[in-house]
Amino acid sequence: MFGFQFIKSQPTTHLMQFRGGKLMRQGAGLSFFYYAPITSLVAVPIASRDAGFMLELVTSDFQGVTVQGEVSYRVGDPSRIYKMMDFSLSPDGVSYASEDPDRLQGRVVMQVRAIVQQVIQALPLRNALKATAEIARTAQQQLGNQAEIQALGLEILGVSVVAIKPTTDIARALEAEAREANLKAADDAISQRRMAGVQNERAIRQNELDTEIAVEVKKREIQATQMEAQAEAMRRQNELRAEQMNADIVLENQRKAFVTSAAQNTREEAQAQAHKVRAVMDALENADPRVVQALAAVGMQPGQLIAQAFGGIAERAERIGQLNMSPELLNSLLGAGAAAGAASARRPV
Repeated sequence: MFGFQFIKSQPTTHLMQFRGGKLMRQGAGLSFFYYAPITSLVAVPIASRDAGFMLELVTSDFQGVTVQGEVSYRVGDPSRIYKMMDFSLSPDGVSYASEDPDRLQGRVVMQVRAIVQQVIQALPLRNALKATAEIARTAQQQLGNQAEIQALGLEILGVSVVAIKPTTDIARALEAEAREANLKAADDAISQRRMAGVQNERAIRQNELDTEIAVEVKKREIQATQMEAQAEAMRRQNELRAEQMNADIVLENQRKAFVTSAAQNTREEAQAQAHKVRAVMDALENADPRVVQALAAVGMQPGQLIAQAFGGIAERAERIGQLNMSPELLNSLLGAGAAAGAASARRPV
């Protein structure tokens, strides 16, 4: 109304007001009324922005690759960029008056392309395919040091390389080569595993043989020890047998000496008894038989005396006509004779 307008910016937009070629106010998130016919507004977005890129490049060995990545940046110093690019707003205060804000992303991507191209051209294909992290790190460091980036007041937040892909034919060739290498590695692994299994089997067999040898040696040692023990036992047994034989010989000699001594004693006793009997017989040779008989009757039992009397009667039987003996006398003689026999049997010899 009457040329006065109101503008309100976001916190991510750095707003500057110029009037008469002089900077009247600036800052992020400003809101104010201004007189449009004599006022110029510049709005510089200071929020971070992402710019994707896909580059067709050639490696040092003349192989084509496609590099896909993304760069993040923001306007760090708005006081620089508005002097080199037109970020002024149109009279409506909403849209930009030029296409410079849209071209900023292309200028950043162009700088990234130049850096990435230098890195890729210095690497062969195989190394380039594996250098995504290295390329991204190098691009971020060099991009921040570029004169144009610094002149625009831009701050590089990061550069990432998502993928580096060769052409379809080269990719198939590399895949085939890698597949063959993997198959060869698998075959080598199988061979090594088999060799390891054979070696382990050999080691196990060797350990078994060593164990069997050790067992046999131990058995031989045990057998040798047992044979030594048996030999020692046999030697000890022979010694005991020899000692027993010596003892038996000594005992036999003692018995022989005892028998000889007993026989000598018996012989001498018999000789003494014969000498005694001979002396008695010599003494009784001239004696009266009746005296001898009387001496013999000394100490006899009554039954023996009666038997002797009957012996005398029997000697003179021709002179005796008749001999009467009562049953009582016969029973008494028989009882006396049995008692004498029993006493004689009980008497020790």
